[in-house]
Amino acid sequence: MAQPPTSPLFAPNQDAEPQPARQPGWGLDSLPRDGGAYALVMDLDRRLALPIGRQQVHSLAPGRYLYAGSAYGPGGIRARVARHARRDKSLRWHVDHLTVAVGVSWVVALPGGRECDIVATLIRDASIGQPIPGFGASDCRRCRAHLLALPKTFDAARLRAQLSQAFNL
Repeated sequence: MAQPPTSPLFAPNQDAEPQPARQPGWGLDSLPRDGGAYALVMDLDRRLALPIGRQQVHSLAPGRYLYAGSAYGPGGIRARVARHARRDKSLRWHVDHLTVAVGVSWVVALPGGRECDIVATLIRDASIGQPIPGFGASDCRRCRAHLLALPKTFDAARLRAQLSQAFNL
């Protein structure tokens, strides 16, 4: 496993259940400009067809999903998450199809972390699945997918507890 990140950041704050990312002031400014990993949590209230790959359409059932990504380029985690939170963007990555359709509900940032470590940590939980093989992981040799299907009861406190334990935070 990679070096543990210095501290996790949960937008909008560490103490309360996160508010929807699409509301003004949801905490984007609290995200670091450092490189690292992040987890986007999205709540899908209807079935959604996603065009992923060549001539393939995958369907996601309503539910809660988590996408694990990394951002080591200019602007770090804050810039990447800001892009994901925008609805008006070109569709560059698999996750763009999802974030354009449903938006981002809340975010976890792990400065210095790796997306594969988030996935490896969470997939140990038998209630978490990987609904679309290869989603967000087409260049990853370690993970089956970077999109996870979470139980409806999976909340910020549970995510915080699992990641904190795994990364010794």
